[in-house]
Amino acid sequence: MRYLIISDIHANWHALEAVLAAAAGQYEQILCCGDLVGYGAHANRVVEWARSAIAVVIRGNHDRACAFEEDLEWFNPVARTSTLWTRSVLTAPNRLWLRELAQGPRAVGDFQLIHGSPRDEDEYVISLEEFRDAFGCLEARVAFFGHSHVQCACSWFGGRNETFGPESKLVSSGSAAWLINPGAVGQPRDRDPRAAYALFDSASGHVRLMRTRYDVEAARRAILKAGLPRRLGDRLREGS
Repeated sequence: MRYLIISDIHANWHALEAVLAAAAGQYEQILCCGDLVGYGAHANRVVEWARSAIAVVIRGNHDRACAFEEDLEWFNPVARTSTLWTRSVLTAPNRLWLRELAQGPRAVGDFQLIHGSPRDEDEYVISLEEFRDAFGCLEARVAFFGHSHVQCACSWFGGRNETFGPESKLVSSGSAAWLINPGAVGQPRDRDPRAAYALFDSASGHVRLMRTRYDVEAARRAILKAGLPRRLGDRLREGS
């Protein structure tokens, strides 16, 4: 099966459209590692698309925060403001759908989808030490994850790690364990403003970490028009 694997759309419809156009004809199913909403201006549009288009999706921490009336003290002020705004605009059916999303890890065939780390959906996996800790909790040989908004991958075999950066081509077949982050569609944080995604062929094990340009200024204008914090729009220009 050929998959388009995405994560951290964050209600950025302009970035999502560009990814779908760039990946057209190269996949059979779409999988998502969470965070459909939060930060961006098109929460309902993204959720309505996801409800009909994504084969398997797990919740992210922003999906959970926007769907439930949970305490937001652990969010920074900008994230808190965007979460309250998203709660106010989500339609009842879309909010209910988000509320019913499964928590990762979730198996898809012989690999998994995770939001943060295998042990905690709110935990970041960025440093080599964090990757090593995550491998100790992994329940499948290959897993795709999000949350950090940093496109990367790491393999583990024989007590040794090998790391891979953005736009790498990988072969995940064999005996090594893999943790692969397709990057953020809607809010990259690796100093590259282009939308990020991955293409995965489960039969061959081939993975391509991909980037594509999108209309950042249109996404930024939508954020400002919605009355969301300016920082949420400006950071799209910076990839931070």
